Amino acid sequence: MHQFSVDIQPTNNENIVKFIANSFLTQAKSFEFNNIDDAKPSPLAQQLFHLPFVKTVYISQNFIAIEKFNIVEWAAVQDEVAASITDYLNSGKPVVIEDTIPAKVPVSVYAESTPNPGVMKFVANKPLAEGTFEFKNIDEASLAPIAKELFTFPFVKEVFISANYISVMKYNVAEWEEITMELREFIRSYIENGKPILDDSILSKQSDKKDSLEESDIVKSDLDKEIISILNEYVKPAVASDGGHIAFDSFDEETKTVRVILQGACSGCPSSTVTLKNGIETMLREMLQGRVSYVEAING
Repeated sequence: MHQFSVDIQPTNNENIVKFIANSFLTQAKSFEFNNIDDAKPSPLAQQLFHLPFVKTVYISQNFIAIEKFNIVEWAAVQDEVAASITDYLNSGKPVVIEDTIPAKVPVSVYAESTPNPGVMKFVANKPLAEGTFEFKNIDEASLAPIAKELFTFPFVKEVFISANYISVMKYNVAEWEEITMELREFIRSYIENGKPILDDSILSKQSDKKDSLEESDIVKSDLDKEIISILNEYVKPAVASDGGHIAFDSFDEETKTVRVILQGACSGCPSSTVTLKNGIETMLREMLQGRVSYVEAING
């Protein structure tokens, strides 16, 4: 039997903590429970509501987010909660009994253009993935069933999945007005039928990748960390809204150059160079008072 482990991850809201599992708990579905009666479809959520500080329980894909009342601090109880969730998952009991859940809410997907004319963003009314996943071809998509199926369309060049959206990059053999409706309906139908977005094993790969990144954090300088913090707070949300992702790669102290990785709609985007130079570069120069002079994309 698969052994579950759970990592604790704080969020921007001090009252909410995520407990992230190393396997999927649901497939392309999410559930929110506001009290113990509301939580009847989930024995795990009901168990958590026996804790007096639990206000809301949210279960999605591979994590459980809990909002607490102000009667305790997370630092005092989060380890105990993580252990309780881990024990429950390893008991083999169901996380959610789907037979008891009311009729599903219809899935809607809308298409949204991006600054990259070769990329369209398809946004769903439910979460699809925790983290970011980029696939350049069908071989890379072996652990992402939805991306693998998208690559069977002859005009699909790259696929990027994050949060509640999928960004699709096309080849020039087709125009968006010819293929957008077909792609939108395919994605909507795929999600509504409860098919898996990602395979379990991709999570452990993502976890291994995260661990190696965290190890490299040990040698990062204070300036590196300041740059990463600014990118996370001011740049990533704007980039995500355009169907892309940006990640810090390195900083060269001699040339004062920040190197970043662009993914999704940002990768290969004609306007990304302008965004880097006029937006991100200017912001880092001003906020870090000249300690950074240049920003370049290693795959832009």
